[in-house]
Amino acid sequence: MIPIKDYNPTRRFPLVSVAFIVLNVIVFILDRISGHYEPLIIETSRGLIRTRQFVGGLSADFALVPAALTSHPLLAWPTVFSSMFLHGNWLHIGSNMLYLWIFGNNVEDVLGRGRFILFYFTCGGVAALAQVMSAPGSDIPMVGASGAVAGVMGAYLLLFPRARILTLVPILFFFTFLEVPAFIIIGYWVLIQFLNATWLGGGELLRGGVAYFAHIGGFVAGVTFVLLARMGGRGGYGRL
Repeated sequence: MIPIKDYNPTRRFPLVSVAFIVLNVIVFILDRISGHYEPLIIETSRGLIRTRQFVGGLSADFALVPAALTSHPLLAWPTVFSSMFLHGNWLHIGSNMLYLWIFGNNVEDVLGRGRFILFYFTCGGVAALAQVMSAPGSDIPMVGASGAVAGVMGAYLLLFPRARILTLVPILFFFTFLEVPAFIIIGYWVLIQFLNATWLGGGELLRGGVAYFAHIGGFVAGVTFVLLARMGGRGGYGRL
């Protein structure tokens, strides 16, 4: 299921969400014009894994490498946050920015711009650390805003569980558009992340695949942030 848009108006323009999207796109373009990728074959206990390595470009210096963070945390900690603005390809950045646009504007509207900035980086940082803990010795670079965006989705789930999301849904060999409650589309997404990170083994960063533990970590951070904000604020549906 691919969310397209939500029917959940905001009270004010989502300045921070738009700024994050623009910044991610600019960094992605700069990364592409300043470097390139080369094939990389990694031998693991499960056989040979074909992936790609960064050669030049922003990603070579600002991606998060778990092994570097665990061995030299004082030197490598800035990459926890710089890696949040780097992406592997157009599909990677396109999907992340789509989810950020759909869900981020309402979360920003509720939290306020200042708290949303803190929230975004907190979720992204927790997500990165969650993935590093799952594979602390990996030398595969980590990039992407997925962890922070997962946090946004976690917050949206608590704040607007029944908001209607226009979703592209596969039915047999065809696709159709349906309006789906947020708790279904986000719940389905969480289930996929959990299955891939555990039973299907997709959380193993050494395989060079998707950082599913980062998604789970970011989601949990987003839910926790909202719960804590509600406990210390006014509470109520859609407000903190």
